[in-house]
Amino acid sequence: PPTQPTRPLQAAQADFVLEIGCEELPPDDVASALDQLRERMPELLAKARLEHGAVAVEGTPRRLTVLVSGLAARQPDAEERVRGPPAKVAFGPDGTPSKALEGFCRKCGLTPADVSPEADEKGTEYVWATVKSTGRPAAEVLQEALPALITSVKFKGNMRWRGDAVFSRPLRWLLAMHGSQVLPFECAGLRAGGTTLGLRSEASAPIEVSDASQYGEVLQREHITLGVQDRSAAIWHAVTAAAASVAGLVPDSVKGDLLEEVVNLVESPTVIVGTFDASFLSLPRELLVMVMRKHQRYFPVYTEGGGLKPVFITVANGAVDKDLVRAGNEDVLRARFEDAQFFYAEDQQQPLADFRPALAGITFQTALGSMLDKSKRVEALVQRIAPAAGLSDAMSDATAAAQLCHADLATATVMEMTALAGTIGRHLAASSGASPEVANAVYEFVLPRKAGDDTATSPAGIVVSVSDRLDSLVGLFAANCAPTASADPFAMRRMANGMLQTLIASQVQLDLQAAIAAAAELQPIPADGGVQTQVLEFVRKRLEVVLGEGGGPPEIVRAVLQQRGHNPTLAAAAVRDLQEPERQAALERVLPSVARAVRIGRNKKVDAQWQVRPDLFELPQEAALHQAYQTAAAKINRQGPVGPFLEAMEELVGPINAFFEDVFVMTEDADLRNNRQALLRDIAALPDGFLDFSELPGF
Repeated sequence: PPTQPTRPLQAAQADFVLEIGCEELPPDDVASALDQLRERMPELLAKARLEHGAVAVEGTPRRLTVLVSGLAARQPDAEERVRGPPAKVAFGPDGTPSKALEGFCRKCGLTPADVSPEADEKGTEYVWATVKSTGRPAAEVLQEALPALITSVKFKGNMRWRGDAVFSRPLRWLLAMHGSQVLPFECAGLRAGGTTLGLRSEASAPIEVSDASQYGEVLQREHITLGVQDRSAAIWHAVTAAAASVAGLVPDSVKGDLLEEVVNLVESPTVIVGTFDASFLSLPRELLVMVMRKHQRYFPVYTEGGGLKPVFITVANGAVDKDLVRAGNEDVLRARFEDAQFFYAEDQQQPLADFRPALAGITFQTALGSMLDKSKRVEALVQRIAPAAGLSDAMSDATAAAQLCHADLATATVMEMTALAGTIGRHLAASSGASPEVANAVYEFVLPRKAGDDTATSPAGIVVSVSDRLDSLVGLFAANCAPTASADPFAMRRMANGMLQTLIASQVQLDLQAAIAAAAELQPIPADGGVQTQVLEFVRKRLEVVLGEGGGPPEIVRAVLQQRGHNPTLAAAAVRDLQEPERQAALERVLPSVARAVRIGRNKKVDAQWQVRPDLFELPQEAALHQAYQTAAAKINRQGPVGPFLEAMEELVGPINAFFEDVFVMTEDADLRNNRQALLRDIAALPDGFLDFSELPGF
C-alpha cells in the first residue's frame, strides 16, 4: 500500500510538481526524457481520472520536472454500466442465481437484486449492473502511478545501481507535491519528499519547497533556469552579445545542433569569452570549427566577412571564477589545436593521391571489398553516369575527383575527425595541384551529409556524389545488406535520399533504371535483375518520401511515380507543377472524360497490332475524336513539363464526351468494335510518361 502523505490531504485543486533529480544526463537523454514525459503524463492523468489544467514538462541535465496546474484534489465519483454473464446462464430454471452470477456480483460489490437483464443489439440477453465508485484522493492515486511513470522512461543506454534500479544516470532525489502535500512514494530506492537541490557546484543543502506553486520561485532563487526554451534564449542572447563585444558575430546557423546540445549541458548558464593564438588560423577553417564545436562545444566567433576570429565562447554552469575557467578552456583548446596542427602537417607531406593505396586496408563491406575497390568502381561508374546525366563535359573532372574522393579516409586528420571527410580531401587536393573544379568535387561528393545539408552543385561533384551512392546501394543490396523496418546499419535510406535530393536540386535528369544496371555490372558479386529491381523499388519509395516531405499530395505523388519514378527530376517537376492552382483546375476538367476512355482502353482486350483505320469510321464523332487525338499526340513531349500535356489533353474533352454520347463501342461488327477500342486504347496511352490517372481520386 502507498505510504501515507506526510501532510493533510489536499482539500481543493492545487498545482502539482514532480522533480526527478539525477546525476548529469547526456544532452540527448535530456531531450528524449522530456519528450517521453510530455507524452505520458497527460495519459497518466487521464487514466487516473484526475481533472487538471496545463501540463508542462521541463528539465536540465540534473533534473526532469513535471508541472501540472490546477490538479483536482480527488477523482470524481463514477458510475459504470457493467455487463455480466448471459441471462440464461445467470439464473437457474427456478430463477435462483447461478454460480456465474454470484461471482459477477462479488466482483462488482453487488447483490443479485442489483442486476437486471437487458438485450444487446443482437437480441441476446445479458445481466447488467450499475457499478458506482467513490473517487479516491489524488494523493493516493498518484503515489501508485508515479513510480511506473519514472521507470517507463527509456534511453539508448542505461546505468544500473542499487540492484535493479535502471535509468540513464543514477537518480539522487525525488520531489513530489500536490499543493503543500508531499506524496512520499518510493522508486529506485528513493522516497519522494518536499525538498530539492540547487546547483552541484554550490554543494547546497536540501532546499525546502513549501508548496508546488512555489517550486519555480525556489529554482529561480538558486539561479536555475528550468525551461529549455528560456535557457536557450538566454544562452543565445548572451553568446551573441559576447561576440559583439569583441567585434565579431556568431551566425544563426549555429542555432542548430550546437545550441541544442549546450542548452542541455547546463542549468545555470554563464557565458565566457576566450582567445587562442592567431597563428592557428593558418589551419583550414573547417578543422578549427570542428575542434571547437564538436570536441569542446565552443561557439566559434566570425568576422563580418565570414572568416574566423581567434576568439571562442564557452558556456559554464553556475557562478564560476571566469578568469580561472577561461584560462583552463584556453589551455585545453590550445592542446586540441596543436594536435590538429600536427595531424594536418603530417598529411601535407604527400599528395592526396598517395593516400589512395592505403584504402586497401580499410574494409567497405566484406563481400564488396576494400575502400580502394570501391574507389575504383566509382571511378569507372562516373564515366557511365556523366553522359547518361547529360554532363559529359564534366567527365574528365569527375574521373579525376573519383580517383581522389575517398583518399582522405587514410589521412591522420580524418582518422581523428571522421566528420571532416571530403573537407580535408578538398584542401589536400588543392594543395596537391588539383584544379579548383576537381578539388571542389572531392568535397561535394560527401554532400548531403544529413537532412537539410547542402547538395553538390558543380557538374563533376554531382556525378561523383550520385555515382558513389549508386555503387553503395547496388552493392549492399547484392550483399544482402538491405535495410529492414527496424535497422539500417549502412544508412542506406539517408544515402538514397541524398542522391535523390542532389538530382532534384540540380535539375539533372538521370534514368535510374539504366544507372542501377550500370552500377550492377561493376560489382564484384552478382547483382542480377532481381537485385536491380529491389534497388529501384527501394529508391522509388524513398523518392515518394522525399516528394511527400516536400509538400506533394500523396495521390499526386503516387500517380506521378507510376510513370516517372525512374527519373527523380522529372517526377519532382511534375508533382510541383500539379500543385499549381491552374494545373489542378485543368486536371479536374480533364480527369472525368479521359478517365472513361482510359478505363475502357485498358480493360478491353484489343489486338496490339490493330491500327486505327479512318476508313471504318461510321459516325462523324469517331473522325472528330481521331483528329483531336492526333493533334494532342503531336503536342505531347513525354520528357517535358506537365502543363503542355494537360493543355493538349483538354482539347480531347469535348470530342471524348461527344464520342461516348453517340458512339456504341461494343458493336457486334468485329472490325468496328476493334477500331473503336483501338482508338480508346491510343487515347489511354497518352498519359504514359506523365502520370497514372487511376491513382487519382475520382478516377
